[in-house]
Amino acid sequence: MKVAGKVFVVTGGGSGIGREVVLGLLRRGGRVAAVDLSAAGLAGTVERAGRDADRLTTHVVNVTDTEAVKALPEAVLAAHGQIDGVLNIAGIIQKFVPFADLDQAEIERVLTVNFWGVVNMVRAFLPHLMIRPAAALVNVSSMGAFIPVPGQTIYGASKAAVKLLTEGLHAELRGTPVRVTVVFPGAVATSITENSGVRAPAVAGANDNAANQKVLAPDKAADIIIAGMEKGSYRVLVGRDARVMDWFTRLVPERAMTQIADRMAGLMQR
Repeated sequence: MKVAGKVFVVTGGGSGIGREVVLGLLRRGGRVAAVDLSAAGLAGTVERAGRDADRLTTHVVNVTDTEAVKALPEAVLAAHGQIDGVLNIAGIIQKFVPFADLDQAEIERVLTVNFWGVVNMVRAFLPHLMIRPAAALVNVSSMGAFIPVPGQTIYGASKAAVKLLTEGLHAELRGTPVRVTVVFPGAVATSITENSGVRAPAVAGANDNAANQKVLAPDKAADIIIAGMEKGSYRVLVGRDARVMDWFTRLVPERAMTQIADRMAGLMQR
């Protein structure tokens, strides 16, 4: 599905990959409803959009608020007249601590934003996508959904849930106008740590190489995601690290887990 002339809803549109996806869709001639919890972040996206901002609307919505999300499609339809695609990009990480050190509130917060936020959006928008001649549903999972990272066990579990939810939707929606895509970003230079209210630990000594791996710029990640959506890809791996680890975990899953656990052990605070 080509972007030009189509209308897309993008969560997490106020920063990071979400903002760059909004801008990329606008550059390609699309119309966008950008959704984010941060009004200031959305204002920054509008400013970055420049002359393309006349095809952009912003919507301050918490994706965990079921009633607010239920009302969102009507607001988008009122502004744009149709809905051709939904890209669920909003997400947060957990504190860099072992599972046993997470309190219930932190666990529920991560699961609610990362999984239930996607569920809420899909439930609200799927009926509108189904009536279009061609439509796209894109859910962003994570490389952490298939390779565990120390101190991010609940985050990984939430993203693994998004993975299987999206794959299940893909299976169920075959033969319909909706093409479903699951995205697995590797390391991307975003502000997700700050947006999650989490302090990123310094990784020193033997872990320096892991910590200093080259990360992908968010605009490059956005280009890969948009291209995957346009192709109707089933899975999109974003970044060389995601592609390599996807292959590695399929070939020798326990060895891949051990290598990552050893290299990234310094992330976990105790």
